[in-house]
Amino acid sequence: MNHAVDLVLRAVMAPVLAVQAVRVRRHALILPEAGGPRSGVVGVGQDLRLLIVGDSSAAGVGVAVQDLALAGHVSRTLAASFRVDWLLQAQTGATTAVTFKRLQALPAQKFDVVIVALGVNDVTGMVPLELWLTRQRRLVRLLQDRFGARLICLSGLPPMGHFPLLPQPLRWVLGRQAARFDRHLRQSAAGDPALAYVPLDFAMSPDQIATDGYHPGPEIYGEWARVLSQAIIARLG
Repeated sequence: MNHAVDLVLRAVMAPVLAVQAVRVRRHALILPEAGGPRSGVVGVGQDLRLLIVGDSSAAGVGVAVQDLALAGHVSRTLAASFRVDWLLQAQTGATTAVTFKRLQALPAQKFDVVIVALGVNDVTGMVPLELWLTRQRRLVRLLQDRFGARLICLSGLPPMGHFPLLPQPLRWVLGRQAARFDRHLRQSAAGDPALAYVPLDFAMSPDQIATDGYHPGPEIYGEWARVLSQAIIARLG
């Protein structure tokens, strides 16, 4: 099904989608961000400065502590090969535009690797694809110019079409748009040695989703960290 057909169907279903979106926001279980330190140093070996930026998933919503979230898993995995000095800058509800402004306010500093986990809130916020891609490019330039990033790992968008929280047809519509964003994100990184697109194409069963039916549970965070760590090690050796 092409994008033009998607647009027609979304227009037809707009009243239903609006009602469903309001109900989801009103009744959704609100989970806190993971507790614990948002920076640290682990491992031995070659120094690796790691910055993780993103939305609620990067902030660890769905698990109790950062050790069980993305930052904890990635830093521990990389610690087998590097001395990892890591920093987490993530916030529930963050979009690409919000993250850009937050990073602009930080002091300039150097990071070898940056993991970017953004896009879901841009999808739910109905940000147009081309505008989102423009904002992603601006974010990449900021990470390279202000933070000296040697490698930027662009995490793919999750399969929103399988989120238990979302009712149909809202789930279908958001799933289609997330998949479209994801395809273009992959294309934007193609051929650039300073960028690594890392898809979330591993199996996710409903019982691995957090209790809110929307965020990752511990197993998904662990697998997500594994594929990101593999991409980093493959590029940096």
